[in-house]
Amino acid sequence: MDLHASESVGQQIESLRAEVLQANDLPFQGVLSEEAITRLLTEANVVWPSRIYTPVVTIRLFLWQCLSASTNCVAAVARFNTWRMAKGLSAVSSETGAYCQARAKLPESVLEGMARHAGQELDRQAAPKWLWHGRRVKSVDGTMVSTPDTPANQAAWPQSRNQKPGVGFPLVRVLVIFSLAVGTVLEMAIGPCRGKGQSELGLLRSLLPTFSAGDVLLADRLHCSWFTLATLKRQGADFVVRANASRRIDYRKGQRLGKRDRSVEWQKPRKPEWMDQEKYDAFPKTLEVRVLRVGVTVKGFRSRKIDIVTSLMDAEEFPKEEIAKLYRQRWQAELDLRSLKVTLKMDVLRCKTPEMVRKELWAHMLAYNLTRTVMAQAAAKHKCKPRQISFTAALEHLREHRSCLATATPAIRQHMATQLLKLIAQHRVGDRPDRIEPRQRKRRPKPFPLLQEPRQQARNRMAKNTCN
Repeated sequence: MDLHASESVGQQIESLRAEVLQANDLPFQGVLSEEAITRLLTEANVVWPSRIYTPVVTIRLFLWQCLSASTNCVAAVARFNTWRMAKGLSAVSSETGAYCQARAKLPESVLEGMARHAGQELDRQAAPKWLWHGRRVKSVDGTMVSTPDTPANQAAWPQSRNQKPGVGFPLVRVLVIFSLAVGTVLEMAIGPCRGKGQSELGLLRSLLPTFSAGDVLLADRLHCSWFTLATLKRQGADFVVRANASRRIDYRKGQRLGKRDRSVEWQKPRKPEWMDQEKYDAFPKTLEVRVLRVGVTVKGFRSRKIDIVTSLMDAEEFPKEEIAKLYRQRWQAELDLRSLKVTLKMDVLRCKTPEMVRKELWAHMLAYNLTRTVMAQAAAKHKCKPRQISFTAALEHLREHRSCLATATPAIRQHMATQLLKLIAQHRVGDRPDRIEPRQRKRRPKPFPLLQEPRQQARNRMAKNTCN
């Protein structure tokens, strides 16, 4: 009898949890709990008759794809066969059709729910010393990723207007909310690269209800919108953002809190087109904020002065220097996106339909959050902060140990987990606050000309020239 036909769902989930160091005797073991996975599968009514590619096995293979250096489906099935043979089972067909069909049947809500649960649960369990003044800071940033050039993807996510039809690729805009303390993805919004309400600010508006009282939004100047800040304040959340370039800050007005540090009131702007009158009238006429100017003396930095807007009005509890240090950590969101796009190879997606593209994005978020969980486990056991550990090094160790963890006995697995966390904690990120690097590449790409017409037209032209 096949292993998956005889194993219960609970046994399959426990095997999945063991591969990402979610044992009950390790810190943060509840991040990927059996109860949460079972609930998500039950709510989505996930049932299909496959004896091999069960829902949990399909999720596991999807995770393998995102965590591995080779992300194609052939490699995923090959790794699955290696795992089966190590368990003493017969190999399945190396064709990817059955696995791809199983992925298509897997509801997006399951991957989305698992990714959110893993990220939010780890943030909830974060050690108090990892927080900023006891507050949970959520940093926001957006990016774009490309998908295969298929008619379905083009319809859902059109390519840039600057590209000729048939030459460019569909672009997906992704806005992510990260936990500053542990680095996990807490929320994500997906939309096209252009269109009404599809800007980064528009996507953030759809995620504002997820901010709770006591949370702190950390964002760049793009998100310094009056209505965004007023909404956060109404929900009891705070914010630390850079002032928008279009807003002139006059430090002669308002109540003085310190040098270049003022409490001012901003008048409510005119009603934007996307807002109805009822919602507009519900906002107060003025918004009290604190504005402060920070000088940048580091050579090589572009900005010489930065104006910061915040709702943390108490200058004694939150001194100007502390606000400046917190805003400087906004760069962590850029590094987190780099980890997702470069290290986990999310920059160029592989799925050919919008539904599968969204699943692929959430699978990457789940893989990223589970890697961050292992980093938090290593930090907790070896007395450091998660942000001090290298994400790339942690991922490489997980890649190398994953296959052994999947087939090891419980005793060997426990020994491996202990040693693995020790190895991961040894890879610390250097403290280089004033590091400057040119945003340029030294290694030249191969000098192939760019494709300036649809590929089929180029083939037809080449064939015609050959015949002549």
